[in-house]
Amino acid sequence: MKTYTVTLAIPPRVAKEIKAICTTLTSNGHECYLIGGSVRDLILGIPVYDYDFATNAHPEDVMKLFKKVVPTGIKHGTVTVLMHYAQYEITTYRADGKYTDGRHPDTVVFSKTLKEDVERRDFTINGLAYDINTSKIIDYVGGMDDIEKKIIRTIGDPLQRFSEDGLRPFRACRLAAKLHFSIHKKTLEAIPQVLDIAKKISVERVRDEIKKMLEADKPSEGFEYLRVTGLLDLCMPELSQGFGMEQNKYHMYDIYYHSIYSCDAAPKEKPLVRLAALLHDIGKIPTRREGSDGDYTFYNHEVISSKIARKIMRRLKFSNDEIEYVTNLIVNHMFHYTNDWTDGAVRRFIRKVGLDNLDDLFLLRLADRCGNGMRDGLPEPIKKLKRHIQKVIEKDNAFTVKDLDIDGYILMEHLKLKPGPIIGKILNELLEQVLDNPELNNQETLLQMAHDLYAAMANDTTATCHDSTQHHTV
Repeated sequence: MKTYTVTLAIPPRVAKEIKAICTTLTSNGHECYLIGGSVRDLILGIPVYDYDFATNAHPEDVMKLFKKVVPTGIKHGTVTVLMHYAQYEITTYRADGKYTDGRHPDTVVFSKTLKEDVERRDFTINGLAYDINTSKIIDYVGGMDDIEKKIIRTIGDPLQRFSEDGLRPFRACRLAAKLHFSIHKKTLEAIPQVLDIAKKISVERVRDEIKKMLEADKPSEGFEYLRVTGLLDLCMPELSQGFGMEQNKYHMYDIYYHSIYSCDAAPKEKPLVRLAALLHDIGKIPTRREGSDGDYTFYNHEVISSKIARKIMRRLKFSNDEIEYVTNLIVNHMFHYTNDWTDGAVRRFIRKVGLDNLDDLFLLRLADRCGNGMRDGLPEPIKKLKRHIQKVIEKDNAFTVKDLDIDGYILMEHLKLKPGPIIGKILNELLEQVLDNPELNNQETLLQMAHDLYAAMANDTTATCHDSTQHHTV
């Protein structure tokens, strides 16, 4: 065991609550340490969102000492203490039994020492304990040395650690991206040997690791570790298929590397734009064709990419809203603006993409351009499109049916119609005309247009029925 005297910079409001928790436990004869990822991140000086404690107090003892406590994982010795600024997990020292499901221990035995508790954890950098009363870091597993060396290494035998919990290999890759650390050679070599255990992990947990990876400075570091270990084939085989598949003269990288570097280039604070960047060209794999000049083409790949991305996101159980948002960006990312676009064409583009999605679409396009390794910055035509869009928006035009100066109820009352498909058809036709001529967007004009449209539709229906009757008679 090594100890280090370090004053960690805990945010003041949280520090007060952490101090209160430790004081409450220690004044009642128990040990209490801040432990795990929060200690690691405080040492590294990066933001901390969750603070966890380890104690020799049993869960029922902890619950007696605090007013607001939730038994969130009491089977495994964990309760959550609710305080003013945050929630804090407090877990009793424990030793784990066998892990037959590849995720959770079959049995948990409470132990008496911090050392025994630390030694059943995943990585050395997560095995550090901090005594807030003495400002001492307690290190049983060499975590401080590995932080210094920027290494992710399992505590003990990596094959055993990963065989216990199939989520740990995914977590190792994600932490590598988050911290800019490398995975220790023996730890890395163990991952391909436990893919059968990793397969047991729920798709929701894998999805959450991918989401966290998208928030790293360079997600590509994590995705590359997923690929070389075989984990990517378990969760996103469609992406790994792009490895080694070269593109054309406009791209420096193959499809796979272009995808992960485009992901890096999208804004860190917009993880779903990053996901769109990761998957935006995944349809190039099935659409890749060699042209007469020997170069490759990928016609209509954005449509196929959108369909494949939808399949991947459904498989990983992303929400419907997340799926619609990402696939919308992907299917629209190959737009080509020219000077002959009319205001009406711009309005239709806005309607197709969605006004609220335009900025993110341009971010995706910029990330795509940066990810090809040969160009950066938005090209002049796209800058012109942005200016054209701004000009159209400033005219306060209608972009969707909701922006029309009438709605379905007004239309039904005016035309004496009941609800039905004809109402939507008329509204969409009105919108098409307003997109080209915004001055038509007033109720009186629209109602007259609606009257004419309905009359024309009725005549068409009558003529069709009459022709059908004649044909039947003959």
